[in-house]
Amino acid sequence: MNVTSNSSKSHAIVVPCYNEEKRFPFQNFLSFAKKHPDVLICLVNDGSKDNTLDVVKKLQIECPDNISVLSLTQNGGKSEAVRQGMLFVHKNYNAELLGFLDADLATTLEEWLKMAKYKEQYPQFGAVVGSRIQRLGANISRNDGRSLFSSIVKKCIRVILKTPFQDTQCGAKIFNRSLIPFLFNQPFMTPWLFDVEIFLRLQKKFGKTTLHKGVLEFPLMDWTEVGDSKLKMKHAVKIPLQLASLHYRYNIIKSFKPLSANSLAAKNAV
Repeated sequence: MNVTSNSSKSHAIVVPCYNEEKRFPFQNFLSFAKKHPDVLICLVNDGSKDNTLDVVKKLQIECPDNISVLSLTQNGGKSEAVRQGMLFVHKNYNAELLGFLDADLATTLEEWLKMAKYKEQYPQFGAVVGSRIQRLGANISRNDGRSLFSSIVKKCIRVILKTPFQDTQCGAKIFNRSLIPFLFNQPFMTPWLFDVEIFLRLQKKFGKTTLHKGVLEFPLMDWTEVGDSKLKMKHAVKIPLQLASLHYRYNIIKSFKPLSANSLAAKNAV
């Protein structure tokens, strides 16, 4: 766990990293960090079994003022890595906008920063989320097979959230600082659908109209499918059941109880 000497940053990006040693885009992160010293990048090593921790520490040595490393001893899944990273940044830095991004940079760091600048123009909104809408002028490259599966999942999510979201599963999201404790203090039910649970928590706190009035969707200009995605078939087949569980927990019994450590480890096992 490392905290830089200057804890004042304008924006903060949490990046979960699991077994990224051979594919981590080191130079992309390095170039961005040097160009944007006011943006904190918190790299969360999620109990990797390879040398990911050494890689991210080398990056921190290059830019110690705005790259921080949080290393978790046990793999808890993407949702837990993001959760721990968001709480760590909230505790140790003064950034007003905190968000997360996938380590493969399918959404680039530059695109994330554009989202943050866009959010600053609309302070009445509590969050901004990336949306991979294929349209003229945009470079959105997605696997057709996965897009079909994603469209089915998207329809199910719309029913659960009762909101016409274009894209809830994009890995780029940003939140006002004030929302972080409520949204991230408690563990999530699943490692892959925690984005949906974030929105369910927002609805629970502020009411059913929250997502219409409090969340912005930002149409990305660039997004590229990374071939070595960690969402494998064994995870994909669980998604319908996980969606049903979320619906039951938040919309039927309306329960919002923290999970035990043992339950979290079982649900987030990768």
